[in-house]
Amino acid sequence: VFLIMMENHNWSDITSSSSAPYINNTLLAIGAHAAQYFNPPGIHPSLPNYLWLEAGTNFGVSSDASPSSVHQSTTMHLVTLLKNANITWKAYQEDINGTSCPLSNVSGYVTKHDPFVYFDDVTNSLSSTSAYCIAHIRPFTELATDLANNTVASYNFITPNLTNDMHDGTIADGDNWLAKNVPVILNSAAYKQGGVIFITWDEGEGGSAPGDTKDGPIGMMVLSANAKVGYQNTIHYDHGSTLRTVEEIFKVSPMLGGAANQTDLSDLFTSFP
Repeated sequence: VFLIMMENHNWSDITSSSSAPYINNTLLAIGAHAAQYFNPPGIHPSLPNYLWLEAGTNFGVSSDASPSSVHQSTTMHLVTLLKNANITWKAYQEDINGTSCPLSNVSGYVTKHDPFVYFDDVTNSLSSTSAYCIAHIRPFTELATDLANNTVASYNFITPNLTNDMHDGTIADGDNWLAKNVPVILNSAAYKQGGVIFITWDEGEGGSAPGDTKDGPIGMMVLSANAKVGYQNTIHYDHGSTLRTVEEIFKVSPMLGGAANQTDLSDLFTSFP
């Protein structure tokens, strides 16, 4: 499983854009996508949405605070469920050096787009020298090598830098990044042996005020030999749906937080899991 995170654009911004030819002309044609996928209601800004994808909740966090401010002691989150089930995982983060646990922002890397550094059981309680953290949160440049060597983990969480995820950069920057990097995954043995790629955005562009209606649907594309080719649906999903889907793929439990009462993404597949 490969989960690629893009940033801060409503789906209509992407599908109406001439700056996203790879997404609109290639990815939508070869995969399935959800037309009614949202960030959880009122959950903003970035960090709470990344935490939701990992734990089914934002733990009350409503800002992009640093790990030192809002780190969590719970072990009830996805990668620890995977670890306890002997299922491998890695996070590939663009612009980190891989020599320390990346607990602070550097270059185009920001902690708010790396949910794992907010969990004490990943960072050995905010230790920059945590061997577990360093082994599992790796520079994005290593993904291509790991794919070529067929040594990628079972669950791979991929975060482009702030330019390439469309946060600071343009829609074209993100589309170009996907056009360069998604084929590397598609051509890999790991993908061809039953792999799946999920590409989503962290949040819509609405505000965070209660009752705010500006949050449009955000993108969720699925690429897999088992995805319905060129298909879209209008089932209502949010990040809890993605978390539920990943838990079902790997058969780990319990369903975490919002994953417990969300619809999984199985309709986008011909066979699932």
